Amino acid sequence: MTAENSRAYPVRPIVSVGAVIVLDDSILLVKRAHPPLQGQWSLPGGVVEIGETRDEALAREVLEETGLEIEIGPIVEVLDRVQRAPDGRVEYHYVILDYLCRPRAGVLAHGSDADDVRWVRVTDLHDYAVTEKVGAVVQKALELARQAT
Repeated sequence: MTAENSRAYPVRPIVSVGAVIVLDDSILLVKRAHPPLQGQWSLPGGVVEIGETRDEALAREVLEETGLEIEIGPIVEVLDRVQRAPDGRVEYHYVILDYLCRPRAGVLAHGSDADDVRWVRVTDLHDYAVTEKVGAVVQKALELARQAT
């Protein structure tokens, strides 16, 4: 990766997509295998590659991380994830578009970008130490899902 497209210490924010995949009263979480957030539970997703649409990137990332094909719904939230190094430099800066999604097909299994993947009841999210932003996005997605039914 060149300095121009490096994820660590980027020269500009990196566009990413995330999926709030809802099934009944559960959300799909992945345990991140790589920085940032390595070892933490979060929503499946990743970086939009050159030439991909947002939907193509989201479908690819979810399939790679979880083994599932998804139905992509509306945008839930657009947020920034900025992480600074101890010296104050921006180590990571992602602009993340999170979408409400539903599983369509596939067999749940974690891929190389995830150490684990599992359905988690919304009431048990606190047991997975998700970030405050993830919790807020999940709540907003659930409200959107309720309005759609």
